[in-house]
Amino acid sequence: MTKPAKNTICLWYDRDAEEAAQFYANTFPDSSVGSVHRAPGDYRSGKKGDVLMVEFTVMGIPCLGLNGGPVFKHNEAFSFQVATADQAETDRYWNAIVGNGGQESECGWCKDKWGVSWQITPLALTKGVTDPDRAAAKRAFDAMMQMKKIDIAVIEAARRG
Repeated sequence: MTKPAKNTICLWYDRDAEEAAQFYANTFPDSSVGSVHRAPGDYRSGKKGDVLMVEFTVMGIPCLGLNGGPVFKHNEAFSFQVATADQAETDRYWNAIVGNGGQESECGWCKDKWGVSWQITPLALTKGVTDPDRAAAKRAFDAMMQMKKIDIAVIEAARRG
């Protein structure tokens, strides 16, 4: 690490940290892969010379991918939340994650093929569920609760009543 960030998100992977970092860098703006560090010796789930850690950035957030083996799995207690401007951007990110071996969940959540959770959240959804008109907010919220990928037109129609 050349100059480590004061706070870095460390994501544990079985053995695919470099592949995941490359996918994120190719999918999201302001994302890149930095240094790749190889193990200086054998370890429980790998050998000397295997990729051990990968420094990368996801939408400006510094991350470290650690190839630690199959001991720990990702879950929804951690997720990246991606604010999208429109349906095209929402669809692009959702389809990239789900279409690359990931899986759909509910209310704008999905998981990539490594098990990392993502919230693909249109700004229209955030505005809808935080509308000062509480009845409009509830309608937007109720509409969201029926969805997997967020459909902005449906959210806006529900908000209008």
